[in-house]
Amino acid sequence: MVRGLGKRMRPVARHGGRAPFRVRFRRTRGRRLRRLSLVFLALIGTLCTAAVVAYKLTAIPEPHPETVTQSTVFLDSKGTYLGRRGPVDRQDVPLSDVPLHVQEAVIAAENRSFRTDSGISPRAIGRAALAAVTGGEPQGGSTITQQYVKNALLSPERSLSRKAREALIAIKLDRTRSKDEILKGYLNTVYFGRGAAGIQSAARNYFGVDADDLTVSQGAALASIVNIPSYYEKAGSDPKVTTKLEDRWMWVLDAMEASGSITAKQRAAARFPAFRFYPPGETEGQRQYLIDVAAKEAADRLGITDDQLARGGYTVSTTFDLTLQDTTTQQVDAPSGGKGVRVHTAVVGMVPGDGAVRLLYGGSDYARQPFNDAVSGAVEAGTALEPFSGVRSGEPLRRLLRTAAPTPLDLASAYATVAANGMHAAPYTVARITQEGRTVYKAKPDARRALNPKEAFLAADKAGTAPTPVAIGSRAPKMFFTGGAGGGTTRRTVWTTGYDSRLAVTVALFADRPGDKKGTTVPAQLPNEPSPTESAQTTAAEIWRAATGDDAGDDAGDDARPASPGRPAGVTEAG
Repeated sequence: MVRGLGKRMRPVARHGGRAPFRVRFRRTRGRRLRRLSLVFLALIGTLCTAAVVAYKLTAIPEPHPETVTQSTVFLDSKGTYLGRRGPVDRQDVPLSDVPLHVQEAVIAAENRSFRTDSGISPRAIGRAALAAVTGGEPQGGSTITQQYVKNALLSPERSLSRKAREALIAIKLDRTRSKDEILKGYLNTVYFGRGAAGIQSAARNYFGVDADDLTVSQGAALASIVNIPSYYEKAGSDPKVTTKLEDRWMWVLDAMEASGSITAKQRAAARFPAFRFYPPGETEGQRQYLIDVAAKEAADRLGITDDQLARGGYTVSTTFDLTLQDTTTQQVDAPSGGKGVRVHTAVVGMVPGDGAVRLLYGGSDYARQPFNDAVSGAVEAGTALEPFSGVRSGEPLRRLLRTAAPTPLDLASAYATVAANGMHAAPYTVARITQEGRTVYKAKPDARRALNPKEAFLAADKAGTAPTPVAIGSRAPKMFFTGGAGGGTTRRTVWTTGYDSRLAVTVALFADRPGDKKGTTVPAQLPNEPSPTESAQTTAAEIWRAATGDDAGDDAGDDARPASPGRPAGVTEAG
């Protein structure tokens, strides 16, 4: 019997003896899955190897030159911000000079996981990559470390390769630098609007203080601005912008309270801060006269060029009183000249016996006239130096008295010598220069005797400002002395000077017109209405009152010469 007889026979495969595709697929599925797994693992391995190699080969670049260039900042005698010189408004400060509440405000606003993250945000990188591929709007949300890398170490181009490099550098930076180092770099380079790069410049531009003086409210406001600096820079002057910033400010403070950065009591006490007005007002232009003079003196004292000073990150503390300067700007009201005649007003205030220049009004508009009349304008002296005639003097006063056309600064210096009982002090505008917290220059007043006390009294007596020897160095000026060039309707220059032991103030009023040769000027007649003499005297009296709180001539006494009609009491006039 044949084995298997009666059993059902399996059909013979056709198609040349090959099994159907689905049969073959089921038979080889396991083998295919194993191959795919191997390929996937090989791909992952390749990518990981490539990432490791890229990480090893990626160097942390040096910061861009513009991010390490620092400006030089100028302050007045009370530490109030005057302005800066340099291509970028930025000054480095150590992290220790940034209050902890300011640091935490920035972290709360920009990257709350900063203290614990690895330097990157995978989610933000994914969004940015998707936007780059699809052509969507550029995406933010980067960590503080990534922002620092983007702003200070890489070019601003937007591409996948640059974003990948940014991530690698951020990771490497996070692993090789401390969080404090990264935060310091970020705070010193991030842009805050108003032309300010870095926390120090931002503090001065928005609030007129140094970074280490920022309050909790001010720090939270600056942290809120970083999000859209070009928009929020108008805070304080644009109501809509201010309201929107206040909402974000409250959000930042709430986050700080939630994280324990500030207490509930501090949060409850916080009030939205007042901002310096933006854009600057008209008096800002006056400051350029001050900065010009102080910058030249600072560069000379340090033995460097103007450009080296501007890029050196110095802090120049000047002798100027900004409040008095702004008051003077508001008080000066020079008469208008006739056709082709330009009337100038220059004002100088300095400390007798010391030489510190407190006030320097060099012109009405720096933008139209950068030439400083107060320090460079050689003006006809006329009878302004008449009280010194016949008085024996030493240098450098003697040289000044021989000058037919002194500058207003020179004239103020001469009468300051009388106020200091004959001690002449060289005028100076720079009190101290620091760099990175180190004092690199400190002024030492250069005073020498130019008049003996008797000669100083004689000069004061001729001016009618000292009827008794006791008046020299007294607490209030006996009167102002007025002189000038020309007389009556041909007056070309008016000088008014008053002084005591605290301050010597000189106001000069003069006029010029275009000369015959292009680019030249010649003296011109001052307008008769309103009276240039009365204008100069009134301006001097108002400035004196603002500077000292005294009324000019209050202490004139019975020996003072009577005032002319329309002239402030306690004012004498020569010429």
